[in-house]
Amino acid sequence: MSRIRPVRPVHTLLGSRLATVGMAATAATLLATALSPTAGAADRPTRAAAIDNAADVLVAQASKLGLTAAQDTKVRDVVVDKDGGQHVRYDRTYRGIPVLGGDFVVHLHANGTYRGTDRATRRSITLPSVTPALAAPKAADIAANALRAANLGETLRKLTAKPQLVVDALHGAPKLAWQTNVVAQDALGNPVGRTVLTDAGTGAQIDAWDSIETATGDGKSLYGGTVPLETTLSGSAYQLKDATRGNTYTGDAANKTDLCILGICISRAPATLFTDADNHWGTGAASDRATAAVDAQYGTDVTWDYYKNVHGRSGIAGDGKGSFNRVHYGNNYNNAFWDDSCFCMTYGDGDGTQLGPLVSLDVAGHEMSHGVTSKTAALTYSGESGGLNEATSDIFGTLVEFYAKNSTDGGDYLIGEKIVRSGFGRDALRYMDKPSKDGNSADCWSSTVKDLDVHYSSGVANHFAFLLAEGSGARTVNGVSYNSPTCNGSSVSGIGRDKVGAIWYRALTVYMTSSTNYAGARTATLNAAKDLYGAGSTEYNAVAAAWSAVNVS
Repeated sequence: MSRIRPVRPVHTLLGSRLATVGMAATAATLLATALSPTAGAADRPTRAAAIDNAADVLVAQASKLGLTAAQDTKVRDVVVDKDGGQHVRYDRTYRGIPVLGGDFVVHLHANGTYRGTDRATRRSITLPSVTPALAAPKAADIAANALRAANLGETLRKLTAKPQLVVDALHGAPKLAWQTNVVAQDALGNPVGRTVLTDAGTGAQIDAWDSIETATGDGKSLYGGTVPLETTLSGSAYQLKDATRGNTYTGDAANKTDLCILGICISRAPATLFTDADNHWGTGAASDRATAAVDAQYGTDVTWDYYKNVHGRSGIAGDGKGSFNRVHYGNNYNNAFWDDSCFCMTYGDGDGTQLGPLVSLDVAGHEMSHGVTSKTAALTYSGESGGLNEATSDIFGTLVEFYAKNSTDGGDYLIGEKIVRSGFGRDALRYMDKPSKDGNSADCWSSTVKDLDVHYSSGVANHFAFLLAEGSGARTVNGVSYNSPTCNGSSVSGIGRDKVGAIWYRALTVYMTSSTNYAGARTATLNAAKDLYGAGSTEYNAVAAAWSAVNVS
């Protein structure tokens, strides 16, 4: 076990699941200069008006956007700025087939006129035929073999594979491809999975990535001390369900796992709602099953509050609806994951040697931030975009931990430090000040970063975020010592965590697309800094300096 692999939700990339989200996410709200989701709200265009304005632009700018009669679009997300600027994000199909890398964002002025676009690909999307030469069963076999190879030949049970025809516009010239989700169970009954992209003409593998990514009462938690909980009284018992946060709740998975066939989970591990007689939950010991539930519910609460109070986002999808948690999943399961298909968080108990129960606050914030990414930029979970996807979760998981101001689990730039055990070999999963301290992650960008596992290529953006927040060199934050070098020998001054969160959130929700790489992330965050603080501002210049310090130019 090397590190947490958070779940890559199938529908974030699979075309048949591309859907209009219907969210009203707003821009960051950290400073007076930021774009407030409430100030002047009555004067701003509505979400519906923004969609209507963008629809007019699609017609007028069809050739510039590469749209043809063979293509169709669906709205994924809408952002309306304080000044009335509008940003409408679309997914695209070609002859009814989902286009990977077909997503784009239309930017509009306050009066609804066209300002510009960000596109995952600028290539012309046209194919001579949408009839695959490679049959679906053969694509399924190829994907199954890829999953077996990724698990080093381990015997897998209940293996199923479901191919989906897509147009791949992410890897060079657009081509017809099979995207196959293949899932199985290992010897302990824990889930393993892989998404394999196969050329539908030649059968060659184009790409592959993990699809099981590998984090008013009170409760005594494992990691956060005694924490407040909003609960629901039902009859004479209290339920671990929070009506103030979209009815988020936590249930017991009873150490069972999901049963998935043909890529669809037809039977899920239970999420039996936790109840309590006196509204005082858990004992603080792992032997009490409610204790891990306290951590999970608390992590959901703090993550919800962070996104709502800091960024104006109501819930993971931005629609005010709550998710739910399953704790005690599987057998000694060294994992935690977010799954869009159930809109839920799932936590294993760990094996007790390398990892303890994976319900720490930063793991909760990390995993649920994958849900936010899937509903916004949908960064593809491979190559440099995959590293940015992972880094986004590390950055926001860290910011959630700082936001909580929990005296028992104070904010730091270490990922998963509460869950690691002596057998893990180090005191955290990842280190943002110098990512290479984990033995695998990249501190600096190079042309080979795209070939790394996404949990290692994420180091470049994690390093950037630390430098931008705190600056380079030695320092102590909340009693933890750091020493962050730069890759170009420069000295970088930090602008603080709040501004980093504001810039990254706006870049993610307004400018990044599924194919954004590190160079694109530099452009996206500079655009965000310009929007929030002005071109040539201290913050804008700091973003440029921090990217240069990790060799991204």
